[in-house]
Amino acid sequence: MKNYLILLLLTTLSPVFPAYSQEPKERQQKALQAAIEEYQKLNDRNNWPEINLNDKPVIRLNDRSSSLPAIKERLKLLGDLRRVRDDDVYTDRLEDAIKQFQLRHGLEDDGIIGPAFMKALNIPLGKRITQMSANLDRIMMDTVEMNGTRIIANIPNYKLYVYEKNTQVLSMDIVVGKISNPTVIFSDTLENIVFSPYWNVPASIVRNEILPAMSKNSSYLQKNNMEITGKVDGLPVIRQKPGPNNSLGLVKFLFPNQYNIYFHDTPAKGLFDKKNRAFSHGCIRLSQPFELAQYLLKDQPGWDESEIRAAMNAGTEKWVRLLNKIPVSIIYYTAWVDSSGLVNFRDDIYGHDEM
Repeated sequence: MKNYLILLLLTTLSPVFPAYSQEPKERQQKALQAAIEEYQKLNDRNNWPEINLNDKPVIRLNDRSSSLPAIKERLKLLGDLRRVRDDDVYTDRLEDAIKQFQLRHGLEDDGIIGPAFMKALNIPLGKRITQMSANLDRIMMDTVEMNGTRIIANIPNYKLYVYEKNTQVLSMDIVVGKISNPTVIFSDTLENIVFSPYWNVPASIVRNEILPAMSKNSSYLQKNNMEITGKVDGLPVIRQKPGPNNSLGLVKFLFPNQYNIYFHDTPAKGLFDKKNRAFSHGCIRLSQPFELAQYLLKDQPGWDESEIRAAMNAGTEKWVRLLNKIPVSIIYYTAWVDSSGLVNFRDDIYGHDEM
């Protein structure tokens, strides 16, 4: 596909979104605009019928299938496959193309042609154009300009990144808010790290989840290391004590805001094995909280690796104020052009692209 030749010239883009200095932002804007134009040309020239897996539920390397010629042709049109052999064999070259397609669509890059792959492959070009246009509007309206160190969490990509100028120095998987409790899009400043934190349970969770559980099991609070510390408007104030089973894990990172959103560890590590990770009540869970704490405290006296681990496992809450506060941006981008010039798409989990 022609646009990849164009976009490969637009290098120094971040893997998730342009760094917030002006030049990379303009480069991302131009790259995404070029992609929209090329997809429009492709849409004008081609029908885009749905491709079905006619004879197998999934197709793997060395399999034969009557669906493969159409799949190969579409991958060629999208720029993932350079040469097409009109046959029904799943070859090594095709596997490379499929894995690239999977990666840029946020799918498991296992090379298997199955339901998730086919769903992404069959999305109409017009819908992709609309998706890219929505994200282009976001780029153009974004007024945040930062040249220093910053943290960016992209909700639909389930990823958090730390940048120093335009260099990515840390990245990790995250869990974001479920559809009924979406993570809010905003910017603020990270100021504090709290080791071995209490979890002050929000009133909505107390009302909707904990009270019903307590009515079924009188020892629920004790079993979950929780305690009642008071009462507000007839509702008990409940907190969970520090410890390895605390819902916030062993550390949380605070950037005070009106939404009560923050980053934190979690004991539910298995959620990071999933590709789609919208499971929280709105806060962002980190797959590598120790690494983030270590980075944030690297220039702060008295906080080497052993001291950080000790504080995380102390069982006693400890607040640490950062000497160097760091800007945080929680963003929502479902389409962008990466540093290799490839257009990436992610599911619009909260429906913002349709607004």
